[in-house]
Amino acid sequence: MRKSCIIRFFALIAFTSCLVSCDFKSSTNIYSYPVAHTVDVVDDFHGTPVTDPYRWLEDLNSDETGTWIAEEKAITNEYLENTVREEIGNELTEKWNYARYGNLRIEGDWYIFKKNEGLQNQYVCYKQKSFSETPQILIDPNTFSDDGTVALGHMYFSNDGSMVAYTISQSGSDWREVRIRNVATNEEYEETIRWTKFTSIAWMNDNSGFYYSRYPDSNQVALEDRTLDNKLYFHKLGTDQAEDQLVYEDIVNRENGFDPYMTEDGKYLVLNVWRGTDVENRIYYKKIGGGRIVKLIDQAEAEYTFIENIGNIFYFLTNNDAVNYRIIAIDITKPDKSNWREIIPPNSDAINSASMINNHLSVNYLHNAYSVPKIFDSEGKFIRDIELPAVGTISGIEGKRMGTEMIYSFQSFTYPSGFYHFDFVTGQTALRFRDDIDVESDLYETKQVFFSSKDGTKVPMFIVHKKDLELNGNNPTILNGYGGFNSSSKPKFDFKNFYWLEKGGIYVKVNLRGGGEFGEEWHKAGMLGNKQNVFDDFIAAAEWLIDNKYTSSSKLAIWGGSNGGLLVAVCMIQRPELFGAVVCGVPVIDMLRYHKFTAGRYWTGEYGNAEENPEHFKFLYAYSPLHNIRPGIKCPPIIVTTAESDNRVYPSHSLKFVAALQAADAGDNSILLRYELKAGHGAGKPMTKQINEKADILGFLFKELDM
Repeated sequence: MRKSCIIRFFALIAFTSCLVSCDFKSSTNIYSYPVAHTVDVVDDFHGTPVTDPYRWLEDLNSDETGTWIAEEKAITNEYLENTVREEIGNELTEKWNYARYGNLRIEGDWYIFKKNEGLQNQYVCYKQKSFSETPQILIDPNTFSDDGTVALGHMYFSNDGSMVAYTISQSGSDWREVRIRNVATNEEYEETIRWTKFTSIAWMNDNSGFYYSRYPDSNQVALEDRTLDNKLYFHKLGTDQAEDQLVYEDIVNRENGFDPYMTEDGKYLVLNVWRGTDVENRIYYKKIGGGRIVKLIDQAEAEYTFIENIGNIFYFLTNNDAVNYRIIAIDITKPDKSNWREIIPPNSDAINSASMINNHLSVNYLHNAYSVPKIFDSEGKFIRDIELPAVGTISGIEGKRMGTEMIYSFQSFTYPSGFYHFDFVTGQTALRFRDDIDVESDLYETKQVFFSSKDGTKVPMFIVHKKDLELNGNNPTILNGYGGFNSSSKPKFDFKNFYWLEKGGIYVKVNLRGGGEFGEEWHKAGMLGNKQNVFDDFIAAAEWLIDNKYTSSSKLAIWGGSNGGLLVAVCMIQRPELFGAVVCGVPVIDMLRYHKFTAGRYWTGEYGNAEENPEHFKFLYAYSPLHNIRPGIKCPPIIVTTAESDNRVYPSHSLKFVAALQAADAGDNSILLRYELKAGHGAGKPMTKQINEKADILGFLFKELDM
């Protein structure tokens, strides 16, 4: 680092340290926000003192935090009552009342799928043995609770499809309980498996039980240790969890987690050994019938996704020696790397996913962030393309290695989700289910443009709007992005976004660095010390839209959730004059302490750890939204959303951010906190809560963008 950069960096530290120690209160804002008192808390980060005056808001159970939240909620509700949220809510309720499908799959003799008849709080899981017969209910999570806040999570079927272990979540929590049901009879077993989080379930082929991983009983460990010491267990069907057999643990690497998978032939248990959200992982396996755990790949130097096996040949999708991914085969009797075979080499398009169905490899490529699916044989010979109805996204690819059917879903920004059935014997494709909404796709257009970011990198974004749009610089626009964790932002149908398009708005999704659209290099260009690239990309996208007369600053809203919430928070802090409104959903905000709460420890490989690493502290402190709020900042209108049961991104991020913004702001725009009860990070949220949340946010945008 050059000397001048060092001087500027420490000047920034001094400036932001001054901010958070001040008790500045805006006198011009139209709202009398509740005063969030400050406390004298100073942390030492490698010789740099950093104050944290709103540390008390990290205690969600304290009376003073509860009182402050209640006052903030009252202000937000007062604001929203003066918007068109009620009208929007009524329209959303009417328009959203259509049948839609999810998660079609083949399990033994059954076709399993989810369906929401329209306004049901939760999707119902159905079963049928042919597409011509009347579906039967397998699991109806709407019966789990009166208010719909207990949701069905993942379902794990035995190989013959006769048994299912399924997870349930209460109030949006990532902590899950596992229950077991007979698919044919709907008989529910007595045992319940607890303390699971982010686990898969691997059934024995004789249905005698299954492998799963879990954490210690939360009542017996300290809060900070609840996501340490993940262990692999075997549960015997019909027994109490207390009798489960410990199969594997790693007492040295306490942050490691274990994802079990049973090969279709039932001969091997495969373990994905992961550490947080790091892309790099390890692969272990165990031969069923008394074999020991074998560490097939024990260096976390690349990503390996197990596809399936044919005998002793294991197939993997990997970025080992291939930033755009390739498919390799490993003979486990000759596991040395020199014996690995490349089945499908990398090319200019990244491989997004791969499955083995009918002893073929179904490979989903991403070309400029949209799907290009192809089928190869097990030796990598190209067989055919899978034709898609438009530029969009294929997902949910389902089928068995020894089966003859493949299921997949397709959707785009203006094309609702549909489930397709491909028959390997006949080569025919049939549409089996499609969301029952009348969308006049021909009235809209989707274009993809490439713009130059601050450093000259070409970045793509999708722009969706009505065909007769006039480029007059006055169109209300939502700019959305994510840019992290190797997650790709692909064309998808979202009812909220389509409602926006119907009202004449523009929707833009930008494919930021940090995602996986262009392979691992694109991901690494937006993580750790390169994270500022993500914010530069997003800001450049906003400037391009304004320069090309799609919109103007006063008509441009930015919307992001989770890591995307971090994105919009940083961009607002760095360029507050550029945006007309901000929707900051369940955001990561305190980049110096995020790893201390709930799932935060999982993200250090992506963001860094300011506490342990001085270099990480420098770049995290340089952009951390909480620590870069300038006294006298004039914020654009912003609504920050969080929920009491969010144990992925701890709600205190949002609370501290709102408190600090309200104290520092010298403008007269709204700074609002939307705090949801009996909800979490988003998954499993009942329909009533979804409609209310979207009505509130769209009401906010309609008002602030003068629609």
